[in-house]
Amino acid sequence: MSRAALAPQPIQTTVLVCIGLFLLWGSPQGQAASFRPALPGYQYHFPRDHTAHPEYATEWWYYTGHLQAANGKRFGYELTFFRIGLMPSLAGRTSKWATRDIMLGHLALTDETGNQFYFVDRASRAALGLAGAETAMPHIWINGWSLRFGGHNSSAQTLRATGKSHDIEFAINLVQHPAKPLVIHGEKGVSQKSAGVGRASHYYSFTRLTTQGTVRLGDQHFAVTGQSWFDHEFGSNQLGKDQAGWDWFGVQLDDGREIMLYHMRLRSGGTDPYSSGTLVERNGKTHHLRLQDFRIEPLNTWRSPVSHASYPAHWRVTLPREGINLDIMPTIANQELATQHSTGVTYWEGSVRVTGTQGSRSLHGMGYVELTGYAGAFNSTF
Repeated sequence: MSRAALAPQPIQTTVLVCIGLFLLWGSPQGQAASFRPALPGYQYHFPRDHTAHPEYATEWWYYTGHLQAANGKRFGYELTFFRIGLMPSLAGRTSKWATRDIMLGHLALTDETGNQFYFVDRASRAALGLAGAETAMPHIWINGWSLRFGGHNSSAQTLRATGKSHDIEFAINLVQHPAKPLVIHGEKGVSQKSAGVGRASHYYSFTRLTTQGTVRLGDQHFAVTGQSWFDHEFGSNQLGKDQAGWDWFGVQLDDGREIMLYHMRLRSGGTDPYSSGTLVERNGKTHHLRLQDFRIEPLNTWRSPVSHASYPAHWRVTLPREGINLDIMPTIANQELATQHSTGVTYWEGSVRVTGTQGSRSLHGMGYVELTGYAGAFNSTF
């Protein structure tokens, strides 16, 4: 049998939509009980928790970052691995085709200097070596893309991925090292996303990773350095039926602090009271932020020429108690991903520049923003 015959077959649009909804909402009613809910009291153990958690229905490993070449050219990038659990285990199933998980991947490169955005996505069954997420060691892969923790240096995180967009091949090959300790978000081991038992995730981040490696864009190769952000979340049924999507912000300030915030948007137009965030001090100390502790005010919009969705495109973010006032702007306008080959979800995720003040002090930084549900509200049933 040829390798081509083992390659993942095209997935129909209806199946893609179901996968995307499963990823975002969790398993359907009646099946969720077979997976473990994310509940308060979870005790993290590292490096074990860098690996896969098949007892939970959904999981993702998420990198975003900013890179600069020696000639001054600047890039933003996103690389994400998603695991969707079809069942908690393969006990009793002996076929090599038996599939516990579906693996999905999104890769995006923002050429900030050239004002261009490239992305590609893919999906595969976690069988026959095509894709998977290990439970014994932190190794996640899908059709040639890979994430590995450890190696010769146990703190290293190595990313490799390549794709083709606008008829141009592009690739990243990056090695990350934590510049600060990892951060656990939320309270009592969970990041609650909506009202209800288990509507939460276990969520932690490396909010500042020193990054070096190479970026390839067409026939150009760039040695790059920079910094990145890593999120890892796992749970089984995060969102409620009254939620339309979310606005997520990951900000790295030049003074060594980081801020993570998310607004869970309601279909009624309001904001879910379970929206929250984390302020990370220079020394790694964290402060949990509830909705009343911050404000996110959209100042402008951008309309996609592809999906025709209107996204916020400029924000004022304030943390009144800390006296922090931030102005956040995309580095380029069009950073929309239409993931037709994986989740079937269209969303905006892009690199941003940050300026602001804290009292008389000027603040500067960079970050990433993710905006979901603007190209059509999610639906919790399918």
